[in-house]
Amino acid sequence: MGRGHVPSGRRERAKKDKRERIMTAARELFAEHGVSGVTTQQIAERADVAIGTLYLYASTKAELLIMVQNEKFADAIDDGLTAANTVIGQGVLEPVVALVRPVVACIREQIENGRTYLHELVFGDPAEPYRRAGLALSARLEEGITGLLTRDESIGAADAATLARVITAIIHISTTATVYLHRSDEAVLADIRGQLHATLVPRHRAA
Repeated sequence: MGRGHVPSGRRERAKKDKRERIMTAARELFAEHGVSGVTTQQIAERADVAIGTLYLYASTKAELLIMVQNEKFADAIDDGLTAANTVIGQGVLEPVVALVRPVVACIREQIENGRTYLHELVFGDPAEPYRRAGLALSARLEEGITGLLTRDESIGAADAATLARVITAIIHISTTATVYLHRSDEAVLADIRGQLHATLVPRHRAA
């Protein structure tokens, strides 16, 4: 074995360790200062890696933010689905609200970061791996809402999927629009609940 050879297992562990350090540094700095108040150089320094090494894992600050927020978004969806499945016998509105609650908290935990994250998912390159993963999470949220809506026999599968897209649009606007930034999470959630009620209840009256 040549002196310059590094066993593949050790190399993979080193790569994983660097990625975790970069993720931890980015998560901490974004939480402390917001995405606009942080540079990639600061993240590299806190992670104790060279800036060139950092760029092997994410080529831009936006990609670093997406990496961090994807993990939080995934956890929020998991928590929401778990909560929704405990709401039994209350129609579809309350389970959907239970699913939405941790998603709203996730997006608004650091409002600048949440707004930037959603903007990047909507307007960024969908082929970029981290954005693609974020869009897959958005699709999972829609699928979760769709599944809850189809519990109602009056809502067909196609309508449920369309309504889920409407609901995710409501979440997006209500959590990121500048005019709503001063509101508390509970106020935002109450507003979303009112919009969902207006969207879903007329279907029951028609049925």
